[in-house]
This record gives sequence, structure tokens and C-alpha cells, in this order.
Amino acid sequence: MPTDFWGNAIFSLIPTILICIVFWFVLRSIFRADRTARRVYDRIEAEEREKAGLPPKV
Repeated sequence: MPTDFWGNAIFSLIPTILICIVFWFVLRSIFRADRTARRVYDRIEAEEREKAGLPPKV
């Protein structure tokens, strides 16, 4: 464990920064998965509307 001020500061900030980076990646993947799922759902709904002869959703 470092004994000088800057060593202690860096040593104490590294875990926080790593947790923030992991949290950011998790949220990013959740949002991307949601966006992809919505896009697929919209495509399927449009195909079903076309099969049923309904007008496209606006």
C-alpha cells in the first residue's frame, strides 16, 4: 500500500473508476438490447399488419 499522498489518492480512486466503467458497460448493453428488441418487435408487427391487410402504423 502506498504511503505518499498521491499514491494513496490513486490507490483509492482506481476501484471507484473501475466500478463506474463496469456500470457504464452494463447500462450500455441493457439499452442496446432494449433498442434492438424494440426494432425487431416493430418489424414483426409491420409484417403482421401487412399480412392482415391493415394500414402501416404511423
